[in-house]
Amino acid sequence: MALDEATTAFLAQMAAGGMRPLHEMTPEEARGLTGELQELYGAGPAMHDVRDETIPVAGGEILARVLTPIDTPRGVLVYFHGGGWVIGAVPEFDSLGRILAQRTGMTTVLVDYRLAPENRYPAAIEDSWTALEWVQAHRGTLAPEGPLVIAGDSAGGNIAAVLTQRAKAAGGPPIDLQVLVYPVTDAGMDTESYTDPANQLMLSRDSMVWFWDHYAPDTSRRQEPGASPLTAPDLTGLPPAVVITAEHDPLRDEGEAYARRLAWAGVPVDHRRFDGQMHGFFTMVNVLPGSAAAIDHVVSAIDSRFARQPA
Repeated sequence: MALDEATTAFLAQMAAGGMRPLHEMTPEEARGLTGELQELYGAGPAMHDVRDETIPVAGGEILARVLTPIDTPRGVLVYFHGGGWVIGAVPEFDSLGRILAQRTGMTTVLVDYRLAPENRYPAAIEDSWTALEWVQAHRGTLAPEGPLVIAGDSAGGNIAAVLTQRAKAAGGPPIDLQVLVYPVTDAGMDTESYTDPANQLMLSRDSMVWFWDHYAPDTSRRQEPGASPLTAPDLTGLPPAVVITAEHDPLRDEGEAYARRLAWAGVPVDHRRFDGQMHGFFTMVNVLPGSAAAIDHVVSAIDSRFARQPA
């Protein structure tokens, strides 16, 4: 299936604006591009409370934005943003976070882990793990009852997958659901979806090489489960998963391979491939209609697993 009309028009608009491929940019230039895209998303819905928290991590500190949609939220959703571990920041995901908070009724925590190449693997994982522990320690103020959901897109999906494996090995925090949106699960970069010319769009194989080279330049470490969660020998006992993939995405095959391995390990999996969509569509709120459809799917999956409490 071809790209949908909205995505085709968006890519034409970006090309007309002279957008260069990511792998031809410096990290600073690429970060500027994603900052410009933020302006297209518009403001998200109003929240009952919004606050920025500073979380100490090894060698520094990180920001966590806490979005509380209602007075009595029904749980906590921790979201790790995408951007190949190199680009992306909490303000760029604020609108998405607000939508997820409003739609799910959950306090949503956006984690601003430190980026590569300034902070290489496994810094993003360690920062995110510390943030998850912080969330667990502050459940009393975030949402004292209800489920703990962790979610992320692309590199953020990689982080969410890695943290669920780590939480199982460590005996907690108790994660009730993982939501993996076109996650990075393997560093091989040699699947059919990686080499398909139709998938070389805003994200391409070349740009993934660029991301991996900045994040984990020591190639001998890329097949560690902490970098490539698909390589973990045992996926049994992990929390239920919602996995979203996009038809025209270099990461499609590895995301779907991870969904299959989870299912083979006995983990309940809700996987949906969104046809006509490219990598990145989920976060493009108010820009691509596919984003709204995928958010609907995530919210429905959360609602079906965790019944809402009476208002």
